[in-house]
Amino acid sequence: MAISSPTVPQLQINPVAKPGFYEKLNSRWHERALQVFMLIVLGHWGEHLFQAYQIYVMQWPRAKALGMLGLFYPWLVRTESLHYGYALIMLVGIWTLRKGFTGTSYKWWTVALVIQFWHHIEHALLLSQVIFRHNLFHSPVPVSILQLVIPRVELHLFYNAVVFIPMVIGMYYHLFPPLGEKECATCTCIWRSNPASECAA
Repeated sequence: MAISSPTVPQLQINPVAKPGFYEKLNSRWHERALQVFMLIVLGHWGEHLFQAYQIYVMQWPRAKALGMLGLFYPWLVRTESLHYGYALIMLVGIWTLRKGFTGTSYKWWTVALVIQFWHHIEHALLLSQVIFRHNLFHSPVPVSILQLVIPRVELHLFYNAVVFIPMVIGMYYHLFPPLGEKECATCTCIWRSNPASECAA
């Protein structure tokens, strides 16, 4: 009597893809990445505030009030490429770290991204005038759109404030998610667990 053996089905097991750099940056590395990014942001804020202090408290001429960095490298601070470079770093940083935010924090972080995009456009206009050696609106110096009505120092204080405020609000809701949030945090940034914020199984 012949004995037939049943056919064993071939199982195809797909290997689990390892998270890439971008996924790690918005999960296990998100907290550290945000800390480094905020140090850069606060350092830039310090430069602008010190420049305002030089103008309004120390009564320095605006041409010589170049912030802390300008005390040692005045030529560097006067270059539009430095300012554009920082605006670009801000834009890329906000965009890159946005995926790690969820719910309310994600909305506020996106507000900061949209405003910073326009801020970046303004700096791109300034840099392009230097590159092409042609200033807009017959201005003797490179000028941005809103700089036509607001002086440069005050304008960029305003820009940095309106970008920074939604960033701080977004960070707050990222660290302390409100009740009723259905989204789950994918990083370790949260400072307290919130049972109502956990995803349903």
